[in-house]
Order: sequence, then C-alpha cells, then structure tokens
Amino acid sequence: MTFSRFGNKFTQHSGIAQLMDDMNEGLRTPGAIMLGGGNPAAIPAMEQYFHALWREMLDDGSMSEALCNYDGPQGKDTLLTSLAALLRKEFDWPITAANIALTNGSQSAFFYLFNLFAGRGEDGTLRRVLFPLAPEYLGYSDAGLEENMFVATKPTLSLLPEGQFKYHVDFEHLKVGDDIGLICVSRPTNPTGNVITDEELLKLDALARQHQVPLLIDNAYGLPFPGLIFTDARPLWNPNIILCMSLSKLGLPGVRGGIVIAGEAVIKALGNINGIISLAPGGIGPAMLNSMIRRGDLLRLCEEVIRPFYRRRVDEAIACIRRWLPPARCLIHKPEGAIFLWLWFPDLPISTDALYQRLKQRGVLMVPGHYFFPGLDQEWHHSHQCLRMNYVPEAEKIERGIAILAEEVARAHRETVG
Repeated sequence: MTFSRFGNKFTQHSGIAQLMDDMNEGLRTPGAIMLGGGNPAAIPAMEQYFHALWREMLDDGSMSEALCNYDGPQGKDTLLTSLAALLRKEFDWPITAANIALTNGSQSAFFYLFNLFAGRGEDGTLRRVLFPLAPEYLGYSDAGLEENMFVATKPTLSLLPEGQFKYHVDFEHLKVGDDIGLICVSRPTNPTGNVITDEELLKLDALARQHQVPLLIDNAYGLPFPGLIFTDARPLWNPNIILCMSLSKLGLPGVRGGIVIAGEAVIKALGNINGIISLAPGGIGPAMLNSMIRRGDLLRLCEEVIRPFYRRRVDEAIACIRRWLPPARCLIHKPEGAIFLWLWFPDLPISTDALYQRLKQRGVLMVPGHYFFPGLDQEWHHSHQCLRMNYVPEAEKIERGIAILAEEVARAHRETVG
C-alpha cells in the first residue's frame, strides 16, 4: 500500500493520537487512574441540567430540528445570532453573526486556521505559525500540512512561594520574522494552566498588528465560557484576533463543537472549508448552546457551577500532591486556569517519558512533558522534566495516583544512588 505525502504524514505516530488512545483506554479500563487526558469532569449539577435541557429540546422540537437537518457551512444560524448578541452585550465587541463560524471541535479549527495562514505559499515560500510561549498544547504539533511549520520561543521562568513557578513570554527574545503567517497562544494555557497577563496579551496583539499577521487565541478554557480562569484576566478581541472557543469544557466533549470568532473574511474562508471537508458542522451542540443562551443560563452556570467546581478540585489536588511530594522533589506551575497541573521534577534522574512508562505499567496515566513543545528548535532538558496531570477525577483516584507517582519518583532516585 502506497500513501501520498499527506497520507504518510497523517498516519504516523503522534503525541495527540497517543493521548487520545490513553484517554480511551483509561476511561474504559477498570481500575485505571486516568490523570492524563483532557476529559472534563462529570459535574452532577451540569449533568442534571443537560438532562433537563434535552427533555425541553425534545418537547419544543429543537432537538429534532438539530438531528434531522443540515445547517449551513458556517454553522447553525440561530446560535451565530444569539452568540453574537451575547458578546456584544457582555464585552461591547463589534460582532455580528458574520464574525462567527462553527467547526467540528477546536482541533478541526486549528487545522483549518494553521494551514490557512501558514504553509507553502503560491510563491513557494514557507510561512510558519509562531508560539510565543512554550510549552503549548500538544494537539498543535501535527496539524500542519508542511514539515517545519511551527516555531516557538522558550519562556522566562519565575520561582514562586509554596513550591510553585510561572512561565512568562520572553519578549526580549521573541522574534516575528518575515516567515511568520500566524501567532498562536492558548489562554489559559494547555498544559500548564498558565494565564498570560493582560499586558502580555496586549503586547502580542500589538506585535501581530505591527507585522500584519493574525493573533489566534485558543480560548478553550477561557472567558466568557467555560470560564476556567482563577486569576484576574480580561478577554480581548478585535478584527485582527481569531478567538477559538469550545463546548467541550462545558461538559460536552462528545458533541465536538468548536467556535471561531474572527473578521468576516476569515469566517467566509472557514465556511468554504467546512463545506468542502464536512458539508456543515454538527448541529446538536450548537442547538444546546443556543438554548442555554436563550434561557440566560450559559454564563450563570459557568460562574456558579463550573468554575467553583474546578477551583475546589485544583486546591484539593495540590494539597494531595504536597502530602506525597515536597517542593524539593516537585514544583507545580501556578494553577491559574484550565483543568491541568504541570509538574516539574528538576532533579529527576530519568526522563518523564520513562516515568510515564513506569506509571502506565501501574495503571496511572499522565502525559510526559516533551510533547508540549511544538516548534522549539533547540533541545531543552526542562521539557523532559515535566508531566501534565488532569486534576478532575475523584479525590480517592487522585490520592492513589499521586501516591504511585511519588513511589516511582523515589524509586528512580534510589536507583541512581545505588
């Protein structure tokens, strides 16, 4: 069997494929402790809300309409209109339905956008995507049609009290070359839970406009929904910003709903891509979101249910880690948002990839850190000293998983001494 260049690239092993395989295995294997994937928590209050919402949508016919009809390639018209109205009201953004397109999940949106603005141009030159702050989301790594399509900048790092640290954009060494077609940053950042400051975001926006390239903000965990930000931060949008949002972290990862907010030319392009690749985005998730907006429930639930749930969980997880792993063994990135903790083992005598394999053998699934540095063109030992863990499972699973992690870290140190 002979594949094309496209086939060879997209059938090879990738970090995101390994992550999704591990998540599928971990979620469905009895006894496994799944601390690695990005599956959101099953929040009882949200599950009850969704059940009631489905019953109402079945009764009023909106669920049947979503199931039995195609939407346009830009996505469900009713949601485009209601979401634009919500954003105008909340943030005074000059947005209409023509500024919003839907996709089958954020991952699809990143693939479309990366290859829309970067890759091989008509003149044969290669334009690239710049990640101004590494580490970044591992799902970006393999989303380019061309090789070497990504470039990243190492962060500066500040040590904080209580065994925590924080990454910052290193503007002194951040270079936006002529080959850059798009700047991309996640806020909050997957994998670290870092929220770049308002000042940093404004500087990135100014750099993007100075170099006449879009700034893509991956807002899968951010404001206004699902609102998983635990620090002061203001959302930002203007016609040069492409804001990507998601339904997954509301508790709906299975509906595969992505939202892109951008200038009208970008939205028109995405609609054409949708039409070619998938005819139209799925309609069930958008119909649910539209009903939540219409009922006035979306932002209320984020503020009253979703954010407090994750805030409690992250505090409990950090307390658990500190019962088993002191700061001398493990530093934790300051948890400012998202659903992950980023653990740094500065003196670990083995790589975190080797540690990941040991943990997996014992039924604990985390994600080794080296996958989260797409585009970094120089080896950085730090990338092999970090692990990402999901902190949303039940407290007893977190406790068992961290206890096993501490045992394996201690074992690695003993082996080195021996």
